Amino acid sequence: MSKPSEFFIQGITQDGRTFRPSDWAERLAGAMSCFRPGGAQGGIGAYIGYSPYCVPRVINGVKCVIVNEALKGIEPMAWDFVMNFARDNGLQVVEACYLPEQPGA
Repeated sequence: MSKPSEFFIQGITQDGRTFRPSDWAERLAGAMSCFRPGGAQGGIGAYIGYSPYCVPRVINGVKCVIVNEALKGIEPMAWDFVMNFARDNGLQVVEACYLPEQPGA
């Protein structure tokens, strides 16, 4: 079975401008925080944090949100929300490239 793909939503618009506000990645990932393996946790065992399916990162000095394609299978509407956010704001989206492990490496 192959590993789900990841997509990088970059904080750079299609015309090369830096996307604002500066905390957009944290806001977007925060909105997706309840989508977790095993579902949302409530009560005393709940904690504040990002979903492993949608996390903010800075890559080569550019704010990004890394979205795991597994989110599509867990909650298609959440996947659509994230991808439509990128499209509606003209953000660049790149599929991650997995390199196979080299034997003996």
